[in-house]
Amino acid sequence: MSVNDVIIDGFVSNKVEFITTVPCKQLGGVIEAAEAHPDIYHIPSNKEDEGMGLCAGAFMGGKRSAIIMQNTAIGVTINTLVTLTQFYRMPLPMLISYRGELREPVACQAEMAVHTKALLAQINIPTYHFHRQSDVEEFDDILKYTFMCNKPVAILTDATFWGGY
Repeated sequence: MSVNDVIIDGFVSNKVEFITTVPCKQLGGVIEAAEAHPDIYHIPSNKEDEGMGLCAGAFMGGKRSAIIMQNTAIGVTINTLVTLTQFYRMPLPMLISYRGELREPVACQAEMAVHTKALLAQINIPTYHFHRQSDVEEFDDILKYTFMCNKPVAILTDATFWGGY
């Protein structure tokens, strides 16, 4: 079973019915798998904070949701994460491609990588970092934790996890 399938099966087995995504080359396979799965309602977003708003609407409508996005937009999501997601105790799994690490070919991606974990820590969002494909074995437990605690959780997936650049 591919990593993409494990992730989508994890979402489905944890009753995530709504997923929004922001385009990212590294996340392309899991985005395609979400789009193709009959038990997931997938809506692409233009921006990460817009996607979090869509997830909030799904949550307030009684649906479990998730967002799939890049770390380079963490900065623009801080207000949404604090004043919407955390304030209303909204569980939100965030599967995030962690751009800007070793072997990153795009220089501007590296700058946000230096701040991603610190920003998430500053607003008390539990963060997990997947380096190896075997790390996906924790995905189901992370989702269960998210929904048990009613809080957002970040799952950072670097290029090594996805098989390189």
